[in-house]
Amino acid sequence: MKRIVITLGIASLALAAATAAFAGSMATTATVTGTAGISLTHSATATVTNTIDGSDQIASYAPALAVIDARGLGTGWNLTISATAFTDGASHTLAQPTIAAVASACHAGSTCTAPSNAIAYPLTVGTVAAKFFNATANSGLGKIDVTPTINIAVPGNAYAGTYTSTVTLASVAGP
Repeated sequence: MKRIVITLGIASLALAAATAAFAGSMATTATVTGTAGISLTHSATATVTNTIDGSDQIASYAPALAVIDARGLGTGWNLTISATAFTDGASHTLAQPTIAAVASACHAGSTCTAPSNAIAYPLTVGTVAAKFFNATANSGLGKIDVTPTINIAVPGNAYAGTYTSTVTLASVAGP
């Protein structure tokens, strides 16, 4: 019986020594690279419908924009907007639209750093590109859904017709 216990003891020491001989540490490096720029996607058209009734009205639309900042820099970004005048082709126009507010959220299924916006509203959309939303430094990383509420003033004395405008949106590096 003593011989079995001694044999088991020696076998246990040999197993422990063998295990220790194969143990060790390993240095691991993870390299994460970013993309070259910021992307912005949106629908190709927006339609607003309004029925005039003699009173001043506001017609609104809220385009869904998708911003992806996968650069991995944390240097921030901004969105710009410009628009041509709303015209019906018969010399009737509507005032330039205004941005009343902008909502933002991480895109579903994505982890992001929420953008910290420093733009004040309301903001008139002119014919020259202007910032309407931004992500300050160390914010806005990942996939972000941005939804501006754009208001079009329709005066009580507006002419009935189809008014069109070309809206230009862009994403630009830097807050």
